[in-house]
Amino acid sequence: MNSDVYFHHVFVLFKDKAGILMKQNKNGFTLMEMLIVIAIIAVLIAVAIPVFASQLEKTREATDLANVRSAYAQVSTEALLGDSEATVTVDLKQKQADWQSVDPVNIGGIVHSKSQGDTENWIGVAAPNGTCVVSYKEDYGIILTWSGKADPSKPKYPFNTNATDFFPLLYDTEFWKNGSIGTNTNFEFDSRCPDSQYVPSIITEIKKLDNTLLQQPNCTWAYLGDGRDRREADRYLFWKSLDTDKVGAGKEIPVIIQTGDGKYYVSETTTGKRNGKDYVTVSKSLITQSQYKEILKNGEKYLSLEEAYDAYLKALGNSKYDSVRQSQS
Repeated sequence: MNSDVYFHHVFVLFKDKAGILMKQNKNGFTLMEMLIVIAIIAVLIAVAIPVFASQLEKTREATDLANVRSAYAQVSTEALLGDSEATVTVDLKQKQADWQSVDPVNIGGIVHSKSQGDTENWIGVAAPNGTCVVSYKEDYGIILTWSGKADPSKPKYPFNTNATDFFPLLYDTEFWKNGSIGTNTNFEFDSRCPDSQYVPSIITEIKKLDNTLLQQPNCTWAYLGDGRDRREADRYLFWKSLDTDKVGAGKEIPVIIQTGDGKYYVSETTTGKRNGKDYVTVSKSLITQSQYKEILKNGEKYLSLEEAYDAYLKALGNSKYDSVRQSQS
């Protein structure tokens, strides 16, 4: 029985009951009769709330689909005019993961059902507070990249958002405490370096933490900068969600950067290899502070780790990084 028919039956029942009660007692309702009326109203409200919530969610989804279709048309037009790099990011309004109102979904001829999984033109699942990045690839046409397979019952971020400063753990290492880095004007501790004398000490300190950004699977991190006293602003933590050894050298890739004085940035680096070393670093050789500052200048500054992480994921969803994402599969 659909909701309209149900409400009609309840309304008729309520009307009939009220009519009978009024005929029985023209002086007004008794306490029992009032309780019956209140009970009927409560039933109506209990049924109406989820129906209203469902309709509201369908309205949000309709808005999302309209916005994504508009973005599809825009990117298609740009591609026809010769701009194959154009992308449009749509911020989603829906509050529930996936689609509640329609299955399959049809966007510009791209038809996708819930059970289908990723395809060449459809990647990910629509999620609360998520995005849809609409891009173009010559081999496949328009590609819709949704913001991830988020479950609204789970935390928004895969890491502990209470841990936001990652320099104290560096300063707690034995090598930092004994002053062996104090005269170094440009240190580098890359997590992918297999024979580093410093990285194992940093990993020991990281293991004492509780599911932080640095403990995410396959991530690559590196501490770099000036080890001298009062040079906190000239120290940097570079973080990427991907295994740079699998990405390979010479690849452009987004990066989250935290500076030693507590600022967050999202920028781009090019992976590299050090002379005589068989691992891929978070960035090609960085020799001077001007090179670090150039990377920050080319990026965007954010007020919190959460904002930086959101921006990083949005950047990583760009079609220009398809090859580096695919390197992890």
